[in-house]
Order: sequence, then C-alpha cells, then structure tokens
Amino acid sequence: MRGSELLLFLVAASSLCLYAAIAAQQTCPADLDSKCEGGASDDWEGEYFPGVPKIKYEGPKSKNPLAYKWYNAEEVILGKKMKDWMRFSVAFWHTFRGTGADPFGAPTKTWPWEDGTNSLAMAKRRMRAHFEFMEKLGVDKWCFHDRDIAPDGKTLEETNANLDEIVDLAKQLQGETNIKPLWGTAQLFLHPRYMHGAATSSEVKVYAYAAAQVKKALEVTHYLGGENYVFWGGREGYQTLLNTDMKRELDHLAKFLQAAVDYKKKIGFNGTLLIEPKPQEPTKHQYDWDVATAFAFLQKYGLTGEFKINVECNHATLSGHSCHHELETARINGILGNIDANTGDPQVGWDTDQFMTDIAEATLVMSSVVKNGGLAPGGFNFDAKLRRESTDVEDMFIAHISGMDTLARGLRNVAKLMEDGSLDELVRKRYQSFDSEIGALIEAGKGDFETLEKKVLEWGEPTVPSGKQELAEMLFQSAL
Repeated sequence: MRGSELLLFLVAASSLCLYAAIAAQQTCPADLDSKCEGGASDDWEGEYFPGVPKIKYEGPKSKNPLAYKWYNAEEVILGKKMKDWMRFSVAFWHTFRGTGADPFGAPTKTWPWEDGTNSLAMAKRRMRAHFEFMEKLGVDKWCFHDRDIAPDGKTLEETNANLDEIVDLAKQLQGETNIKPLWGTAQLFLHPRYMHGAATSSEVKVYAYAAAQVKKALEVTHYLGGENYVFWGGREGYQTLLNTDMKRELDHLAKFLQAAVDYKKKIGFNGTLLIEPKPQEPTKHQYDWDVATAFAFLQKYGLTGEFKINVECNHATLSGHSCHHELETARINGILGNIDANTGDPQVGWDTDQFMTDIAEATLVMSSVVKNGGLAPGGFNFDAKLRRESTDVEDMFIAHISGMDTLARGLRNVAKLMEDGSLDELVRKRYQSFDSEIGALIEAGKGDFETLEKKVLEWGEPTVPSGKQELAEMLFQSAL
C-alpha cells in the first residue's frame, strides 16, 4: 500500500470515531481522532480552531502573527471606516475546499475536521468551521460556489435538495453571527458535462442544465441575502477555431446572461450581477479575456446597464495587464463592482492565486478603489489559497491577516499621497495645456480640424515638456 493510500485509509477509518463534543465543553477540538463524546457528526458543538483567539488590531509594532498590524476595522481614513472601504470576504472554495493538490502532486492538506468524504454530514461540519473561522477573523462576508458548499447528487433534484439542506444551515449560522454573502455563483466548469463550456456549449442539453443550475444559485444567493452574483466563464471559450462557431457561441452567451437578468428581476433579487474576466486556463482563449473585452461584449449585446465587473488581480496579469490597469479600465467606464484580492508569481505563468503581500501593488489597487468612492455593494474577496506546503490550520489565519494588512497599508499609503498632493499636482500639470481655451473646445467636442489647423499655423512647432516619470515613481515610492 502506497503512503497516500495508507493516509486515505487511516482518514476513512478515523471517521468511525465519535465526532461531537459535549455542549458544555466548548474548547473540544473538531478532530476526528479526538475522544470527545456526544452529538452527531453533523452537529458538532466544539471549536474547530481551539488554539486561535479572535484576531485583534495590535498596531505596526506587534510581532504577533495572529494580530492585525495595519487593519483597524473601526479606524476612519478618508472619511470612511476601514471596514467600509474594504468589505472583506472569505472565499469558501479555496479556504475550506483547497487541498494543496496540483497537476503534479496529490493533496497535502487534511484538516482535522475532514473525514475524506463529500457527504452532507461533512458539508455541514465544513460550513460550521467556515463560520467559526470568519467570526475569529472578524470578517462578516463570504463568497461561495454552489457545488463547493454542497455535494452533487445523482439527479438535479437530489443535488438541489442537498444544496437546500446546507443553505438552511448557512442561513441559521448567518442569523447567529450577522455574516452574509458578498456574492454567490454557480460552478459551471468542474463537471465533465461542461467540457465544452456551459452557456457556450455546443450541446443544447448542457446549455439548459447550466441555466437550471444558475437559476438555483441565484435563488440561493437571494435567500441568503447576498449582495452580488458572479459569472465566471470557467470554460466559456475555445481551444481551436477549426471546430468553433464563435459568433454563435457569443450570441448564446449573451442570451444566457439576458435570461439571468430576467430571472433576477422576476425573483426580486436586487444584487449586482458581475462578470469576472479571465484570459486563459482552462481554454486556450476565453471570451471574457479582460475588462475591455468584457465591456465591449456588454455594449454589443445591450447589457451594460445590467452588469459590472469583478476584477481578479491574478487574471489581470495573465491577460498582460496590471491589476491597476484593469481596475482603472473598469472604473472609468463605470463598471467596477468587486475585486478578487490575489496576485500571481511573476516567474510562474499560470493562475497561482496567492495572497497579495506587495505593498506597492496594494497601494495602486486602493488608489482605484478610493477614486471609485469605494466598492459597495461589492468588496474584496480573498480568492486566494494557501501554498501547497502550508499545512497548519493557523496558516489559514496568517494568510488572511497578511492579505488584509497589506490592503489596509495600501489604503493608508493612498491617504498619505492625497494629503501630500504632489503626485496629483504632477498629473494636473502634465495636462494643463488642455485647460486653455482651445483645450476646452477640444474636450467639448468642438475642436474641428480647420480650427486646429489655424492654431498650428499660428503657434508653429510644439514644445513638448518632460513626462517626469521618474519623479512620479519617486513620489509614489515615498509613500510606501
């Protein structure tokens, strides 16, 4: 028996142990190997993170890895509390379904509460662990895929029934904690039925199944009080145009999204619908390549008033842009809705989904958020996962604390830059020639070519000033 097989055998065997803790013994760890007694496996009364206290703000001088150094939720910066600028949420799929597996290796993480199954009892235990995690972290929002919180059944009816059972538990836990979804979505990429896509599949039965799945996911998100709903086109693209009718697939995608808009309104869901661009992985070319491509698609099909964009920073870099570029493209077009806060490794060419720890990148991200006036009803979702080699339960907390502190520090840097004003003044001076009479005519759409030609004959050859890029970089770096 190989080592991995032995491990799976031991985990399965341990599921025969008693799972629950005595109600009064609140510090009993949620460990399948523990000797706690009483209660059913899906009705755990003990703590899942007994060694972790509620995370508090201790300031920049703190050396405590389980404390915030820069994120002080109630502190007011630029007229808002930090928690209102950030609106942090935890991604259920990476945090509680991430196993550390990759294309070259088996899973490396088996959390104490996992029994190796994808049963309803396991899903309930996982959901309880999730809410305890958020409470201790001090985050009051979460995001989910339907199939990550509840197991598939043999039929759609059975699958929906499984989802309803887990959602009812989530609703109960939300009532006890005042935690609600930032957004929900349907997982339309993992199951083999979606091998050719979902809304862009060449098979009408798959298109219909995807529609039924999104219908249910919209209902669930609405029931849980979600503020947004995300469409990530996981396989909405193609591997080769030789066997693809691209126009027909794009038309089908537009019809699918319009049907979602119609159903959202029918059930009274007032949340924002979001599209999350991604350039590649798993298809060679995906239709929502970047923000500009997604915006053009929305314009063509008359959907600009119905959707905003969920920008994921790692996806931005895969498309050849910076996260700042994608955020600004969304912001200036009035479609910035939410941010999946992660980053990639510049030496690795795929979607590594790492927690953002670069202070400069976080400062640029927060500059767009501040210019946008905030993200509400969107926010920051940590669509990021622990590294394969990080296997301690406390690593889940450390990773989120680090990501939250990084963005909080970025916000503080933006405040410093705005208070100093030098960088804004540099940009203002660079374009000050357009503050002239002729500049005002151009910006008002009245700068006809005949008038501009006369001005050129009057002025002669233009004198072009320095762009002062190095000074701009110096001013930016001074705030870090």
